Amino acid sequence: MHEVPPPATILVVEDNPELVALLRRVLGDEGFKVRSARDGESGLASALDNQPDLLILDVGLPKRNGLEVIQELRRKGVTAPTLMLTARAQIADRVSGLDAGADDYLVKPFDSDELVARVRALLRRSAARGRVPALRVGDLVLDPVTREVHRGDREIILTHREFELLDYLMRHARTPVSRAELASQVWRQTSADVEETNIVDVYVAYLRRKLDTELEEPMLRTVRGVGYVLRPSSDDA
Repeated sequence: MHEVPPPATILVVEDNPELVALLRRVLGDEGFKVRSARDGESGLASALDNQPDLLILDVGLPKRNGLEVIQELRRKGVTAPTLMLTARAQIADRVSGLDAGADDYLVKPFDSDELVARVRALLRRSAARGRVPALRVGDLVLDPVTREVHRGDREIILTHREFELLDYLMRHARTPVSRAELASQVWRQTSADVEETNIVDVYVAYLRRKLDTELEEPMLRTVRGVGYVLRPSSDDA
């Protein structure tokens, strides 16, 4: 049985507690795992110890500023993509950050949607360098790092639980998966819990409505007496 990989971990190094809380909520809602540090020294230590998939790094940090942190990380061979945050909009400041080793720059105050888009773009580029391959079943593509899903040219927006369910089904594509297995692996429920709830069937219905439109061949199918299987229609040819 294949293990489902954890979501991408993002380290937020920021000394403003309100902004940290906002970033935790916004990124958490997108399915990312978020760690945080309140100053440059602890942020540097956390990045070296925990090896996050991406850093969001404030420039104006106490103890050690963001430019010093990113320079030290790059010297020590940490290549995780880094998004710098700053209250200053001058071009010289942005150039300094990029020259220090940052991958992107965002000026405060910023729009949450833009932040998420930049995070996903950075993770996409990182994945493209061979860190984590996307999952593909027919014309359905799931990126486990950026947590983006596409069917052909159509983007599919999923909740956190829908994403975890699809991820598991794609990793077991073409193999019927029982409700008990899904409940255990996606919801961490026992067999007794499965008998008392229809949570698996409910979420499969949610996912099916998003995956299979009227203009597309169905991929998520019910296997009577067993459970469900994700299989492209091309397999039926």
